[in-house]
Amino acid sequence: MPRKKTMGRAANGNGSIRKRTVTRNGTEYTYWEARCTVGYDPGTGRQIQKSITGKTQKEVAQKLKQMSLDVDNGTYQEPSKMTVGEWLDIWLETYLGGVRPYTVLNYTQHVNNHIKPALGKVRLDKLNTHTIQQFYNELGTAHGDKPGLSPKTIKCVHGIFHKALQQAIAIGYLHSNPTTACELPKAERKDIKPLDDDAIRAFMEAIQGHRFEVLYLVTLFTGLRRGEVCGLTWDCVDLDRGTIFINKQLQQVPGHSGEFRLTPTKNGKGRMITPAAFVVDALRRHKVRQTEARLKAGPLWQEEGLVFTDEVGHRLSPNTVYHNYKRLVASIGLPDARLHDLRHSYAVASLRAGDDIKTVQSNLGHHTAAFTLDVYGHVTEEMKRASADRMEKFIQSVSGA
Repeated sequence: MPRKKTMGRAANGNGSIRKRTVTRNGTEYTYWEARCTVGYDPGTGRQIQKSITGKTQKEVAQKLKQMSLDVDNGTYQEPSKMTVGEWLDIWLETYLGGVRPYTVLNYTQHVNNHIKPALGKVRLDKLNTHTIQQFYNELGTAHGDKPGLSPKTIKCVHGIFHKALQQAIAIGYLHSNPTTACELPKAERKDIKPLDDDAIRAFMEAIQGHRFEVLYLVTLFTGLRRGEVCGLTWDCVDLDRGTIFINKQLQQVPGHSGEFRLTPTKNGKGRMITPAAFVVDALRRHKVRQTEARLKAGPLWQEEGLVFTDEVGHRLSPNTVYHNYKRLVASIGLPDARLHDLRHSYAVASLRAGDDIKTVQSNLGHHTAAFTLDVYGHVTEEMKRASADRMEKFIQSVSGA
């Protein structure tokens, strides 16, 4: 069926816009089209023209104007027929050379489980903010008994997608990043629940003689993360100087249940801490007992240099440490206490003891002091109020008021 042509007004200096009608399966469709010269063939000298189409004359005029500007400014890029899925595969394989293997595995899981199933077949150059926003909204929506993803997970997916599209911009596949203008769900901050003094006393009594007693004491009085304490090695513990260097953690391999490996710390940086003498003494006694266990195990002992192991030197599963902790806290009437609450307990105790926020940040391994203040800011506010109350009492005592 021949197309009908209707001449439209010329668009700002480059080509003309035509109204076209085509019949498919007995139905007549109308659209607008323009052509723009984007360059010249170096061999023949002939013009290279590209077609622009749209549902309205105004839409095509805007596209034509933008293309003309890009050509004049030397920023025009040939549209790619590559799909989002194809680009993500290239990005994962080619552009993550400096990224840690564990992080690459995490990126790959999110790409394959979430982004590609929903957007993988979309043309990369046709991807837009509205489509991505709908995708994010859908991720957070429950379907029957299957809950939606948490705001934290959606933000993680967004971060990965944004990073991949930024690389596409850098090599000329895209002009702009359509993820930038998306609205992300706001995560409700969970209240931290540090153990109070009475709970700490009860916990210390409950763990006496337990095989993980020293591990829990180190966690409580240094604020180490579960993976950090499980991945701690003796070469990072200086019992003479009383210091501990935290430069790694024991983490589960994504997609491999029960398989763990040593990886860099959460923020990728090592940190040196100086724990209380109580912690150093506990570690010194623990090392003696571990030496005795190694002699008893003989050739069965698997030497990895880890501070905390099972009876024959094997690394401890962080999950095992967690489940033992849950049984212990349940026995003292705290069934909802989390292992991470020991870390919070350390941070709160440090602040109340007078440590400045920068010192606490360094000991905890937070990326910035601002993050530490955001998490524990309520504690510092309580300290300020207590300080004001003390000052008020002092003023009253000296003024006779």
